[in-house]
Amino acid sequence: MKSLFLLFRKEPEPTVSPTAGPHENPYLIGVGRADCTGPPGDVPLMGYANVEQTAAGIHTRLFSRAFIVDNGSKRVVFVTADIGMVSQRLRLEVLKELEVKYGNLYRQDNVILSGTHTHSGLGGYFQYTLFMITSKGYIKPSIKAIVNGIVKSIDIAHRNIKPGRIYMSKGELEESNLNRSPHSYLNNPAEERNKYKSNTDKQVTLLKFTDLDGDGMGMLSWFAVHAVSMNYTNQMVSSDNMGYASYLLEQEKNIGFLPGEGPFVAAFASSNLGDASPNIRGPFCANTGLPCDYLNSSCPIGGLKMCVALGPAGSDMFNNTKIIGENIFKRAKDLYGKARQEVRGPLHAAHQWVNMTDVTVQLNSTHTGRTCKPALGHSFAAGTTDGGGDLNFTQGAVEGDPFWDGIRDALLGAPSNETQDCHRPKPILFSTGEMTWPLPWHPSIVDVQMITIGPVAIVAIPGEMTPIVVNDMMLVYVLVDQELEAQGTFSNAEVVVAGLCNIYTHYITTYEEYQIQRYEGASTIYGPHTLSAYIQKFRGLAKAIAEGKEQELPKGPEPPFFKDSQLFSLLPAAAVDKKPINTTFGEVLEQVDPEYTVGDVASVTFVAGNPRHSGDMRDKTFVTVEKYHNSTAYWDVVHTDASWETRFHWVKNGAESNATIEWHIPLSAQAGSYRIRHFGHYKQRKGFLETVILAYEGVSDVFRVSKIT
Repeated sequence: MKSLFLLFRKEPEPTVSPTAGPHENPYLIGVGRADCTGPPGDVPLMGYANVEQTAAGIHTRLFSRAFIVDNGSKRVVFVTADIGMVSQRLRLEVLKELEVKYGNLYRQDNVILSGTHTHSGLGGYFQYTLFMITSKGYIKPSIKAIVNGIVKSIDIAHRNIKPGRIYMSKGELEESNLNRSPHSYLNNPAEERNKYKSNTDKQVTLLKFTDLDGDGMGMLSWFAVHAVSMNYTNQMVSSDNMGYASYLLEQEKNIGFLPGEGPFVAAFASSNLGDASPNIRGPFCANTGLPCDYLNSSCPIGGLKMCVALGPAGSDMFNNTKIIGENIFKRAKDLYGKARQEVRGPLHAAHQWVNMTDVTVQLNSTHTGRTCKPALGHSFAAGTTDGGGDLNFTQGAVEGDPFWDGIRDALLGAPSNETQDCHRPKPILFSTGEMTWPLPWHPSIVDVQMITIGPVAIVAIPGEMTPIVVNDMMLVYVLVDQELEAQGTFSNAEVVVAGLCNIYTHYITTYEEYQIQRYEGASTIYGPHTLSAYIQKFRGLAKAIAEGKEQELPKGPEPPFFKDSQLFSLLPAAAVDKKPINTTFGEVLEQVDPEYTVGDVASVTFVAGNPRHSGDMRDKTFVTVEKYHNSTAYWDVVHTDASWETRFHWVKNGAESNATIEWHIPLSAQAGSYRIRHFGHYKQRKGFLETVILAYEGVSDVFRVSKIT
């Protein structure tokens, strides 16, 4: 079998000098960034599938970053947002909003939406039952913030569009990702594995956007790593390691601007991150310090819950996020500075909706396979070494468990023989494709999409692909050499895998990895031939692009868009806020110290209301750190809750709550006088039945910050 190594294990090409003389036919380029942070209180975080992991403050804000490229006749858009993944519902709502504003300019074929896969973004933006159960249903304020943020980022890019150029650069990044399922990887053929230096994809692929004067407008890069440095114990909204990389580069380029502001946009998008973990020290038993069992990632005492993978800073998730984010930032900064290979050529966009439950796959000249109705295996419930499950499931299960199967059969019904046979050797825990109450539990209709910018082909993957994918031939060969280059349309094509795009369908493993049935294989919901089906469909898109026939592609069956009345929410309305006797909202309960030194942590606690009562807080802040200027008698905002240096902890105690604001004073802070302010809203009763929401603010005492002597 030829390698379908997903995607980019080629060595970096040497940099190419710009073509001498004036360039021809520059692209029109627009970049934009917008806040997409929803209510940071009570809403479940999306990623670890734990309904008890609810938002309780802000570590960093979440942003959507949009890139528009136009060649005068066609236009393509790539958006990456600081969210766990893009859901079908989210994409459909965004496209509806774009149609209202722009007609048919931005459509399902030329707009790719991708998620960074932070597991500390807000949930509540799905329309299928399984995802709604794990994130307390469909939460309107949460999805509205994400939709509005994505649309606004496209609006900003649309308004700022101007002639410019694009350059590409590639390089490898070490010590920033680790294969968390090496046993599955080793089931791939040895002749394939021997072609590569590592069992994870180390390549960073980067696009540099400049205006015609060569001044930087933005940067878009892809790297394969899970955004799970902030672990399953975290309850603060956070953009995690990929978001921190964006933060560092944008702060460096947008001098004098607060985080989330300034013209330069730096996006770090997800790629083929299926089993790529940032916890590079690997899994250990938390109670003994010994390595976990290699085959099933569990511990002799405590089981799989005790098996926890550690990042470079051990159990300190904030420093883990910082280290991995800095690694990604530094490599991207280096590649950005070296980018000389100009991207030129036509633009194309191809899209289809596919019924992934019924795709016939040509495996070879004599045999076919087919995809299955969606189902999750027993090892899905085991979780991963980045966040294990709570019950006695283990990874690598190829047989069912009579106890759990009996409970499943009694509550949900047994999977059909047809579905069990289709998914073998997966022992089915949830036959989600046969579960339709109150709504379908998993999607059947899936987006497949590809856009090309000159020789760069961006493949929008609707889930999480593992780094090495073995099948009949290389995906690069399928998508480019066999179709694009064979038609004479492209030369030296570069294929980029963009992960978590347009709709979430869990994982996509190789056929060989699927046989092992670790978490990733158990979560490959359309069965063992899922990858082959996607190759077949993406090959069709590539062929249409190569022949200039992408507009002739059948649209395929449209996905459902369920009415709001059909969706459910398990999140009750936020209660009336209460406060301690003889206090007011915004009053300080624990005051700052009078003096600090750089490197210290300044902390203040306020009487607070539920952050959900603040409504849409995009482009606003719950926190400011302000410095006093003697010459002007003016307080200057130096940090907000979008800053890495601040942490907004919301602590709920029944109907009362507090807000503790921490400022981790950086070594770069200037000496002087500072204060911390907190802004929020509280709900109180007005009469017997009515309630009213009122704003409040609090301010700390003034304190001094001095440099280390």
